[in-house]
Amino acid sequence: MIKITTDSTCDLPAQLLERYQITVFPLGIVKGGKLYRDGVDIRTADIAAHVEAGGELTTTNAVNAADYEEAFRALTAKYDAVIHINIGSGFSCCCQNARLAAEEVPEVYVVDSGNLTVGHGMLVLAAAEAAEAGASVGEILRLMEDMIPRLETSFVLDRLDYMKKGGRCSAVTALGANLLKLHPCVEVIGNKMSVTRKYRGAISKVAGDYVWDRLRDRKDLDTRMAFIVDTCPGDGLASIAREILKEDGRFERIYEAKAGCTIFCHCGPNTLGVILLRK
Repeated sequence: MIKITTDSTCDLPAQLLERYQITVFPLGIVKGGKLYRDGVDIRTADIAAHVEAGGELTTTNAVNAADYEEAFRALTAKYDAVIHINIGSGFSCCCQNARLAAEEVPEVYVVDSGNLTVGHGMLVLAAAEAAEAGASVGEILRLMEDMIPRLETSFVLDRLDYMKKGGRCSAVTALGANLLKLHPCVEVIGNKMSVTRKYRGAISKVAGDYVWDRLRDRKDLDTRMAFIVDTCPGDGLASIAREILKEDGRFERIYEAKAGCTIFCHCGPNTLGVILLRK
């Protein structure tokens, strides 16, 4: 049997993690000088309340090599092999740490997703489905290699103060965007985040425009699966994306997820993402 493991940054819904018995390594979240574990003893609402009350932006800590090694040793005692799928190495040193650990434990294979949130999660889900179907380690690794360049992860931001505080955009850029009610669309390209478009107006209108732009006149999409992910406390933006994907009518499965604390630390509330796969 092959065990699939991953990081909390994959943002897969709990029911999918449980369904495929996927082991998740939580990243660390530092809030108010105290270390928490993403999705274990801290939630996104805790971060939002802390920041809104004037607290400093929370920061993230990668999983260390020793923790990976300890877990890999325990799992390889029960399974024939472990395939661990990391958040992209361009966003965290988790992948580097996992590879260091894997050098010490036979039959552990580490995959750099080159991605984040459910773009990363889509790979984890595909690997888990393949493992359950009886695929070999080599077949699963080839599946990952094939999928990674075809992933299309993007999201649109409501506000830039989280990215500004995290050092990912300048104060001047953030101020200008807020005054003009601009909402950047960020895409994961080459293991990095790039702003590819800017929308103007209320986030509810922007969300619809953004989703339609991801779908309109596209003949290159693999329509077996699509993911919606958001950082909203309610269903507002997700419902907009859901209705548009349903109206588009091409997708066999539409999954929905809430981004975890690691992603929330950098993008803040009311961020909406749609993750697609190209043919």
